[in-house]
Amino acid sequence: MSAPVPDNGVEQRLIPVLGQQIRVSVRWGSGVPLVVCNGIGAALEVLDPLVAALDPDTTVVRFDVPGTGGSPDSPLPYGFPYLAAVLRGLLGRVGIHGQVDVLGLSWGGALAQQFAFQYPLRCRRLILASTGTGVLLVPGRPRVLLKMLTPQRFLDHRYAARIAGELYGGSARRDPGIVERLFDRQLMAGSRIGYMHQLLAGSAWTSLFALPLIRQRTLIVAGTDDPIIPVVNARLMARLLPHATVHLHPGGHIDLIVDAPALAPVIEQFRRD
Repeated sequence: MSAPVPDNGVEQRLIPVLGQQIRVSVRWGSGVPLVVCNGIGAALEVLDPLVAALDPDTTVVRFDVPGTGGSPDSPLPYGFPYLAAVLRGLLGRVGIHGQVDVLGLSWGGALAQQFAFQYPLRCRRLILASTGTGVLLVPGRPRVLLKMLTPQRFLDHRYAARIAGELYGGSARRDPGIVERLFDRQLMAGSRIGYMHQLLAGSAWTSLFALPLIRQRTLIVAGTDDPIIPVVNARLMARLLPHATVHLHPGGHIDLIVDAPALAPVIEQFRRD
């Protein structure tokens, strides 16, 4: 049974599911819920600007994967099929048993693809932002990717601002401090072992051969100034997904969050059509 919903419509709690303790936040509304899968190392508060820019009547579910934000470390490393099962169980525990739309940002895009493939009857539509096909993708420059190997930017937000332009591109080039302010929203930093588990999950997974089997209507949102996931990956996914639409914007890897007022309407229109 779900806990009572606070007066502000936002429920946040720690839920046990499949051997994990997952911190989840649900902003209750109406219609088909939108489930947001976050980028590597980021706690759910980082998504605040995006959630604020979405239709206030939309039910939005976001969560911390094991070892991130308020979710304790996983006892063992995990893969995306297992994490998709955790997400399905989590939705059931908060009382969402019907179809959902799933949005995956960066690393979370892998989880979103896996969920859509693994549970096609639960996923109505798929939104993939700043993401690719996993280990078999067209990578960014090695100098940029090396900065992704540790969670230092989440532990030292001034360091995050120093590397923001080179790492994230787009709006972060014009105002590197926007990343420091964004990460300052996190109430709890994730652990190093949690970050390593996320890296390991990504290093052993690809959707390249499964994409033709994903039948949901899919929106691919990609920035033309994304140093981590070059825009060619969006075009590749669009060719493999049977029902994909591509929306290109001039921003970078995290502009879906830092420029949410411009990009949230694109998501809302796709969900309405």
